[in-house]
Amino acid sequence: MSGALVRPRRGKLIGGVCAALAARFGLPTFLVRLGFVVFGLVGIGELVYIALWIIIPKAPA
Repeated sequence: MSGALVRPRRGKLIGGVCAALAARFGLPTFLVRLGFVVFGLVGIGELVYIALWIIIPKAPA
């Protein structure tokens, strides 16, 4: 695990939540995104993503 949990300014698609989680835990970004898609189909992925978008701070400039 490396660094603090912050949303990057580059390498993000929507809010940077998946990129932040992937960087923090050393996982490929596409796996984290795929996980959110699967959880979105189940029904809680969107709510978790929005909550994390609010909670995780943006990386400093």
